[in-house]
Amino acid sequence: MSASGWALKPLPDMSEQQFLLWRDLLESRTGIFVSEQRKSYLQSSLMQRMRELHYDDYQAFYDYIINSPLGKIEWLQLVDCLTVQETRFFRDAAAFKYVASFIRERQLQFNKKNPLDIWSVGCSSGEEVYSLAMLSQEALKPFGKIDTYMVTGTDISVPVLNKARLGLYSQRRLSNLSEHYFKNYFTRVDADQVEVVAGIKYKTCFAQVNVLQLDKVAKTQRHIIYCQNLLIYFRRWRREEILNHLVERLSPGGLLLIGMGEMVDWHHSQLEQVKGHQITAYIKRAGHKNN
Repeated sequence: MSASGWALKPLPDMSEQQFLLWRDLLESRTGIFVSEQRKSYLQSSLMQRMRELHYDDYQAFYDYIINSPLGKIEWLQLVDCLTVQETRFFRDAAAFKYVASFIRERQLQFNKKNPLDIWSVGCSSGEEVYSLAMLSQEALKPFGKIDTYMVTGTDISVPVLNKARLGLYSQRRLSNLSEHYFKNYFTRVDADQVEVVAGIKYKTCFAQVNVLQLDKVAKTQRHIIYCQNLLIYFRRWRREEILNHLVERLSPGGLLLIGMGEMVDWHHSQLEQVKGHQITAYIKRAGHKNN
């Protein structure tokens, strides 16, 4: 069968046993939990990669991932298909508005020796990281401190991190940006593509981090940890585990921001919840330092 013919070949539905195997593998390696209601999502994501490799059996493909010497390499590609990567510039207006006010109110503590340090957890293809960098630039510009911030983006997927580092986006991805941001922070590459300007790229970095292994991440004290639209894909006990690790890496007085509804009725002894801004955010109480 030709390659094009194979790509069009219909694949069978997953059996219940196959679904459970793949669901457990995904959760054990990434923490992401796929409910029965989202079985079709898991199946369609697997189909995409199976067609590329000419597999038509879910069990055979599973055995290849688990047992083949090349299985670890293939998993890095497959995880890109299995993890959700929905994002856009300035995705949550209320959250970014609060971040901007937080930065302005605390600008006196930031300088070249102690720059504003922001961590975007689950950054996907980079829009969130560059949004935070542009926002920081705008917030600090009136105080003459445009060189006193840095933004780190982490994600489990190597392919999306590579995209993020390039900083190339189709113009339609910028449809919700103001003319000011478009003119000052992007350059046109061709009729469709634009690129983040070098000055903003210079203030960002990207690294692969699996949130199941946050205990291995250095306890660098971040001023802002931005973790929106990530926790919803995990079981509650796992969300608590992730948040506890993030709190350990948040500086006293620092801001932890998560998605609305991602962690209802959660409390932490070191945090005070922000009230009245249509966001879910916490400030780390002063005096709490990590070992």
